[in-house]
Amino acid sequence: MKILLIEDDQLLARGITTSLKVRGYQIDSILRGDHGLSAIQDLSADVIILDLNLPYLDGLQVLSQARAKGITTPVLIITARDAIAQRIQGLDLGADDYLVKPFDMDELDARIRALYRRAHGRCSDELRYRELRIITSARQVYLKGELIELGRREYDLLLLLLDSKARVLTRRQLEDSLYEEEPESNALEVHVHNLRKKLGRDLINTVRGVGYFVAA
Repeated sequence: MKILLIEDDQLLARGITTSLKVRGYQIDSILRGDHGLSAIQDLSADVIILDLNLPYLDGLQVLSQARAKGITTPVLIITARDAIAQRIQGLDLGADDYLVKPFDMDELDARIRALYRRAHGRCSDELRYRELRIITSARQVYLKGELIELGRREYDLLLLLLDSKARVLTRRQLEDSLYEEEPESNALEVHVHNLRKKLGRDLINTVRGVGYFVAA
């Protein structure tokens, strides 16, 4: 899952970035509101974590302008305990949730997962598909009741495809979501091959020259 963090406190931003990377997230961190708005438009984030007290363009302005441009990415506001009016205004402008500083990283992780589930039409952290059972909070995948060990990117690729069932995801869309830097030319194919080997050859369908999908 790809996270965009817009937070001007460099110490806090480093702490959040380090913690989320350890938990398997990809994260881009932006320190200024104006740069954050540009990143929202340019990066394909799954969840945005947005501070309100930002330089050059405050968080409420960033949120308002992003929603006005039709951007529907879930937004989690992080803000000071005494900023009740700002939190209410943020929710009214289109934020999906908020978290008061200081916060526990386990709670931040849980709220990110909840926003991602809601954005993909799921109400729990359990996902079932055919003979697969996936516990997203633990990043565990079971096939016919047996726990299957997947690499981080194999798991992320599987979840991306299952959350977009019957829709072809292009190579570029998948690479943008899976990799922080330009991957090796055959990296995506290797992950697809590994998933087919571990979970069944008929799981992932190829549209030659376009991308991949799983059937509905």
